[in-house]
Amino acid sequence: MRAEPDEYAELVLDTVERIPPGKVMAYGDIAELVGVGGPRQVGRVMSLYGGGVPWWRVVRADGRPAAGHEVRAHEEYRVEGTPLSKDGSRVDMREARWDGRPAR
Repeated sequence: MRAEPDEYAELVLDTVERIPPGKVMAYGDIAELVGVGGPRQVGRVMSLYGGGVPWWRVVRADGRPAAGHEVRAHEEYRVEGTPLSKDGSRVDMREARWDGRPAR
């Protein structure tokens, strides 16, 4: 039985839920936005509790999705129109990175 998410995990998950469709954040971006922890801590939260949020919108700094979840993530990117690199192997971070500010 998995423990309930703690306050830090809730902060991370709330941030992930706010990422707009077609946009992404790197693990480190989320850590910086919530002001606690680092990329590894965010990754741990996502591995334990991320199934209920749009996890495909959280990527490595180079735009690659979580290991082992590439096929499903790319399906979601196509549906959402997420900008990809020319070869389609990763998210185009220049175009798709979200800064955490609400859309206007």
